[in-house]
Amino acid sequence: MIKLSRRIAGWAAIALALQFLSFQATAGTLIINNDTSDPAPKKAWTELINDFKKANPDINVTWNVFDHEAYKSVINNQLSAEAPDIVSWYAGARMAPQVKGKLFADISDVWQASGLDKTMKSAKSVVTFDGKQYGIPYSTYQWGVYYRKDIFDKYGLKAPQNWAEMLAVAKKLKDNNVTPFAIGTKSSTWTTGGWFDYLDLRTNGFQFHMDLTGGKIPYTDARVRKVFEHWGELVKPGYFVKNHATVSWQESQAYFIKGEAAMYLMGNFLVESLKSAGLAEDKIGFFQFPEITKGIEMAEDAPTETIHMPSGAKNKAEARKFLAFVASPEVQSKVNITLGQLPINSAAKMGNDKFLQAGFAMLTRAAGLAQFYDRDAPAEMAKAGMDGFQEFMIKPENLDAILQRLEKVRQQVYAGM
Repeated sequence: MIKLSRRIAGWAAIALALQFLSFQATAGTLIINNDTSDPAPKKAWTELINDFKKANPDINVTWNVFDHEAYKSVINNQLSAEAPDIVSWYAGARMAPQVKGKLFADISDVWQASGLDKTMKSAKSVVTFDGKQYGIPYSTYQWGVYYRKDIFDKYGLKAPQNWAEMLAVAKKLKDNNVTPFAIGTKSSTWTTGGWFDYLDLRTNGFQFHMDLTGGKIPYTDARVRKVFEHWGELVKPGYFVKNHATVSWQESQAYFIKGEAAMYLMGNFLVESLKSAGLAEDKIGFFQFPEITKGIEMAEDAPTETIHMPSGAKNKAEARKFLAFVASPEVQSKVNITLGQLPINSAAKMGNDKFLQAGFAMLTRAAGLAQFYDRDAPAEMAKAGMDGFQEFMIKPENLDAILQRLEKVRQQVYAGM
């Protein structure tokens, strides 16, 4: 009887141990999917995940990195099938389909527990839907025109303050066999979105731009046509690199680095990429996209990087730990110094980088902050829009057909919203 009791007790102990080990295996797992494939984001996320693992040695982290464009195509399938525990995606309008489709989980509890209503007040709205929060913003950055200071100095040029000066600078460069603007639109037509945003923001203002991306204004409106007329003043004289449709935005950097192109409208992540490619920082300058319509207040593009917990996540406790970790000021400080971007948490420290300082000053005085065309407009509208923008840059004579097509898409997309 004693031997049997001991044997039963032993079995019970083994069963408990196996149950504990099984619990550990489940509780100690975190799967992260994102598109941080470019050098600076990949480095920042490598450091971030290593720091999280040090702080949580009992959690086994699997990190899957995807190419930007491929990621956009597969994320909904991932969320619907074998959902990871954390994903990066886009805030604002681009987040709405995942929220409405119940693919993203409500993480308002993380916001409340971490006191984020106070420290992340400025970005709360971009991850809020029906009063609930569905993401953690961790980084933002300015857009603007980066230029080759040495080339500008060579030809006696200064950063333009208005559209007339912008055209004059472009003409001077072109006359001296320097292409004014680098851009790459191959498989990444989002680069055209930045141009459309700024031309519209400077021509018609922030509220008009948000109403347009919100589906309230026809693309056949005369004010939208005016945006393309300004764009045509750069396209028709050949002020963009000729073969932009055959190169990606990364490949187009070569024109800028070699001095074959003198300006690049891009987000601040461009700086780290240029420096990594060997371009000396003292050759890079930055200026705010210049005024077009006098009296229009200057709004800016400032996309906000966010992470989310899928509703189908299997390890929600670990995911919440990670979300709170990324929201902390210490983590946001370190991540953004590596990224060369600006933290969201107001208690975080900002890097001393001169471009960040210029961007911070510009964003704090902005009349409004847009998220970017492909985030402010629904996905179907954004794709049609950016494809149309690329077509215009190749064949500006197709403008009427492009606008008619975009208006047809607008009517279809927003009808069901």
